Amino acid sequence: MKAFATALAVALPALALSGAGADSSQPAKSRLCTPCHGPLGISVQPDAPNLAGQPRGYVVAQLEAFRSGKRAHAQMTLIAKSLTDAEILELAEWFSAIAVEAKPPPR
Repeated sequence: MKAFATALAVALPALALSGAGADSSQPAKSRLCTPCHGPLGISVQPDAPNLAGQPRGYVVAQLEAFRSGKRAHAQMTLIAKSLTDAEILELAEWFSAIAVEAKPPPR
């Protein structure tokens, strides 16, 4: 029950977001990702990975693993269980399409 309450506390504020940083092509369910992974998939939490630019297959595999219980994390399992196959594919397509640029540090 505590895990459910924690996940709900994370997910509910995300549903209320106005979509800052979002565009019309952004899946509605991506708001569930925002509190930890940021509005454009760049993590805002130290223990959450960036989703922006991740390969489509990787995002699909991870969400399916959380949904099935093969991979365990209180919030991610709860969120992934609420996603349909089509929503998982839509999220994976969107996050994988976000361009990420890497630059070496200045010398």
